[in-house]
Amino acid sequence: MRPSGRALDQMRDISIETNVTRHAEGSCMIRCGDTHVLCTASLEERVPPFLRNTGLGWVTAEYGMLPRATTTRMRRESAAGKQSGRTQEIQRLIGRSLRAGIDRSALGERQITVDCDVIQADGGTRCASITGGWIALRLAVNKLLKAGDIVSDPIIDHVAAVSCGVYAGQSVLDLDYPEDSEAGTDGNFVMTGAGQMIELQASAEGATFSKGQFAELMGLAEKGVGELVAAQKAAVA
Repeated sequence: MRPSGRALDQMRDISIETNVTRHAEGSCMIRCGDTHVLCTASLEERVPPFLRNTGLGWVTAEYGMLPRATTTRMRRESAAGKQSGRTQEIQRLIGRSLRAGIDRSALGERQITVDCDVIQADGGTRCASITGGWIALRLAVNKLLKAGDIVSDPIIDHVAAVSCGVYAGQSVLDLDYPEDSEAGTDGNFVMTGAGQMIELQASAEGATFSKGQFAELMGLAEKGVGELVAAQKAAVA
């Protein structure tokens, strides 16, 4: 039995609210159960120096957690004077994932920065950030298309992510914090709407896992990503 009472292959409730901020070119609030992430996409008519005069655009990401996103207050990383290794790793993952779903030549020499701010955390914050970040990116690109600043849609496919793991000896979909903190195996699966793999992160947490268990996790991930893509489509329709 899962702590939440969900079935092994059941996602948490998903809700997505778009255009939640006034100034960002694209924004959404994504809620996956009790994990809530504000995602904004900001457009700049410039690219990093290594891309100048290449005709290629760039998509990057930043990630952070508010001090009371968790059960006890965390110190702001800005107060510490540097980002943690976890934060850097997660925002690089978000950036890599979103770039995999975009044609950078069609975007042209401009940069879109996707900011993912965790308002409340209950497991799966990086996955929610990727899924919501794609929506913010989609909305920002829609504005470019509407304005005629680009002539073809640079977004190739949906990008979404979900966690799966082995909890109490059973493969489960979309881990919340009580499961994540006790999971024998924990994995994050980033995929396209067409089911292509972008990035897989899976590790044993004190107990090994078999090829069969990994296949079970993959099957759950495909189901979960399919549901997330459906939610993305509904949100930007």
